[in-house]
Amino acid sequence: MYDLIIIGGGVAAFAAAIYAGRLQLKTLLVGEKVGGTIMLTDEIANYPGFKKITGMELFLRIKEHAQDYDIEVLEERAESIERQTGLVRNSTDVPEPADRRNSNGAVGFEVVTKDERLKTKTVIIATGTHLRKLNVPGEAEFANRGVHYCALCDGALYKNRVIGVVGGSDSAATEALLLSEYAEKVFIIYRKEKIRAEPVTAQRVDRNKKIEIINNTNVIEMKGDKFLHSVILDKPYKGSNELKLDALFIQVGQIPLSDLAAAAGVATNEKKEIIINRDCETNIPGIFACGDVVDGRFKQAITGVAQAVTAAHSAYEYVAGL
Repeated sequence: MYDLIIIGGGVAAFAAAIYAGRLQLKTLLVGEKVGGTIMLTDEIANYPGFKKITGMELFLRIKEHAQDYDIEVLEERAESIERQTGLVRNSTDVPEPADRRNSNGAVGFEVVTKDERLKTKTVIIATGTHLRKLNVPGEAEFANRGVHYCALCDGALYKNRVIGVVGGSDSAATEALLLSEYAEKVFIIYRKEKIRAEPVTAQRVDRNKKIEIINNTNVIEMKGDKFLHSVILDKPYKGSNELKLDALFIQVGQIPLSDLAAAAGVATNEKKEIIINRDCETNIPGIFACGDVVDGRFKQAITGVAQAVTAAHSAYEYVAGL
């Protein structure tokens, strides 16, 4: 039996593994896709200790650090979490951090994969998110044929072309800046009055002569033949609702990958985020969570890693109390 199974494959999962290794917990990390969404990030400039680093480089450093410890990694999909015995709190009863109730008769969990049933005393869920889609006509039809979700992956395909970015977050603004290195022109199409980028990012967008923001506007359809040729807007831009584009990159948020947790009885909110307290405990004793999948208001690599350390330490205290 493991002391801890971590479910996930991104920076939060591997950061939890680092701390679990330091605490000498017998640990297994189970992740279908190692790397996570941070691998799609071209530049990170807000992670302490690195003035500038790519998402891939940051992940690989954290992974390499984790592998210095005696942990196991299984690159498979976790299909379910099954409780063997024990108390389940009410679906909204996430304990106060000072209320350190732990075992109450619980003897652990089984994490089920396609071929194995893996026994563990505790679980950390760090399954992250996947990118949200617009779900408008033409989006599925032109996926990877002009419609994309990662500038780092696909931006270089559109050198000297006209590109659109849908979204108003810091991620959307960062995507536009990266795409401006290739494109002739980049439009940011945002449904509200002002983009919500961090001040430094917003200033870079304002200074970039290739980038133009179309505010208070939604993309309602994508058109083309074999490839995307244009998008239809819900209000006119320069006298027309049709905007000619060679590519459209969509950055409208992320959806928590919490179905596995919810199926096990872990409480989630209306956004499908896992509800935790400040010790990263969920409503089920012995199950902890961290990273983008939880209900934190601010989602960054640094906050996910901090939660991961907290979750690992909470799991250690729980195991010590059994």
